[in-house]
Amino acid sequence: MNFSQDNDDAAAVERCLSGDTAAFETLITRYQRVLGTVAYRMLGNRDDARDATQAAFVKAYERLDTYDPSFRFFSWIYRILTNECLNALRARRPEDPVTPDLSLASAPVDGLEAAERRAAVQAALQALSREYREVVVLRHFADLSYDEMAAALGIPAKTVKSRLYSARQQLGRLLLAWRT
Repeated sequence: MNFSQDNDDAAAVERCLSGDTAAFETLITRYQRVLGTVAYRMLGNRDDARDATQAAFVKAYERLDTYDPSFRFFSWIYRILTNECLNALRARRPEDPVTPDLSLASAPVDGLEAAERRAAVQAALQALSREYREVVVLRHFADLSYDEMAAALGIPAKTVKSRLYSARQQLGRLLLAWRT
């Protein structure tokens, strides 16, 4: 994500607020994939992730007039998405297990190990606390820099680095347990 993109985002928001509602499609196109990935990694279920991502875009559109262009649009909508994911997690009944969505269940035998590895990573991500899961997902699945992560989460970059280090350590322990 770059400065030019931030200006494009702010311009799209301004056009939308001026009555050009189609300008919001630009933002959807730009962020739908990364937000969907983040939601999937947070929730562990593709349908729930799709619902949370769609709800985040709807809420962002409804509250577009509250967006402050001095901040990154991604950071703003990311916080909306995070709240949607937390609401989805709270809505789950406690006895409902969080199971990885294995859309590759019908993969050929040669892809079975890769599917098992993906399932193990997803299960390990779900075992992390929300704070640890967020930094891992933003760094490794959304490909954000430390500064971008700090802005999206509203915390200092040093805290991001510390959480990421601890999260990686915990993930390593969880994944080592999977291999044995």
